[in-house]
Amino acid sequence: MTLLETLGKQAKKAAFFLNNATTKAKNDALESIVKHLDNNMEDILSANKKDIELARENGIPETMVDRLLLTKERIHTMQQDIKTTIELDDPIGKVDHMWRNEDNLLIGKQRVPLGVIGMIYESRPNVTTDASSLALKSGNAIILRGGKEAFHSNQALVHAIQAALDAVDFPKECVQFIDDTSRETATKFMQLSDYLDVLIPRGGANLIQSVIKNATVPVIETGTGNCHIYVDDKANLEMAKDIVINGKCQRPSVCNATESLLVNKSIATDFLSLVGPELDNHHVELRADKEALPYLPTAKLATEEDFATEFNDLILAIKLVDGLDEAINHINHYGTKHSEVIVTDSYQNSQKFMQQIDAAVVYVNASSRFTDGSVFGFGGEIGISTQKLHARGPMGLNELTTTKYIVFGEGQIR
Repeated sequence: MTLLETLGKQAKKAAFFLNNATTKAKNDALESIVKHLDNNMEDILSANKKDIELARENGIPETMVDRLLLTKERIHTMQQDIKTTIELDDPIGKVDHMWRNEDNLLIGKQRVPLGVIGMIYESRPNVTTDASSLALKSGNAIILRGGKEAFHSNQALVHAIQAALDAVDFPKECVQFIDDTSRETATKFMQLSDYLDVLIPRGGANLIQSVIKNATVPVIETGTGNCHIYVDDKANLEMAKDIVINGKCQRPSVCNATESLLVNKSIATDFLSLVGPELDNHHVELRADKEALPYLPTAKLATEEDFATEFNDLILAIKLVDGLDEAINHINHYGTKHSEVIVTDSYQNSQKFMQQIDAAVVYVNASSRFTDGSVFGFGGEIGISTQKLHARGPMGLNELTTTKYIVFGEGQIR
């Protein structure tokens, strides 16, 4: 039996245990994880330091190094997300609704765990605790395969999590970690259909496409974020400036950061003269189409590829558009169905934008940076689904469940 088959077999047993665990028992396990993150704080930070040093030796950009970085404050945030998860209602066992059919059968639709979740992700160690805690609370076992750039951090976090599970008599196999970061093992993991019920990739476009191409396990596509802001001719320009600066500069390496700015031509002079110097002050590289270029002295000419790119860096593509319809068409063509923003004081334009934009999250007068399970009150997220089946947007507890029908009879036959 291969290593992956062994992990899969153990995960199946752990999933059966979790399916029968009470809400209190699962919450106790999560409380134990919070405590063990404190107990193992120095080991986790030491492991993370190794990853940071290796990343810089390998020339990884500082914006991407930021994705790797763990601090005491960031670990405390991870702990707070777990505490939020503890407070959330347990979806398992809930019956959405019940009815009687013409045969007098009482039929109900009940929430149940997915079973065994496979998780492939890059860079961000906080995904390890987010995914583990949400999986546990929703009654799912999980097998984690993190990227090599965060190997030591993930290993230390899983060690703490498994110690926490053992302390409350939970099988440590509820959360397992693949310590082989080779592509060959990753591909075999994507095809572990005898054991995995669902595979969730979380990372850049190359990872997502690799999983879609190679997986034989059902996949929930997450992550890639070519997010836009459209500044309407009826926008409050100061508000629009603040939203653009936040969306692009606050944390440019994450999937909900702004990558493209669309501006109504009629306000190009006023708005670009306002936002351009601010973007320069934040050292943002501007790539503008030929119509926007004259308004932005530091910009270079954008290519079509720029408008299709998730930069994950201090780079912004800028285009002037004739109006709302052109903005909507551009976003639906180049977007990745993640998070899209309109800044406008027009109710009619905001409603049309919300109706016609095809994305998981659509904002009116707010930054795309809010697309986050923790911010939405989900206790973190296992990912942000950009597809339409079986979940969409930030994925919390409910999105990690499926349903089964329960039927009560009194001897009926057909």
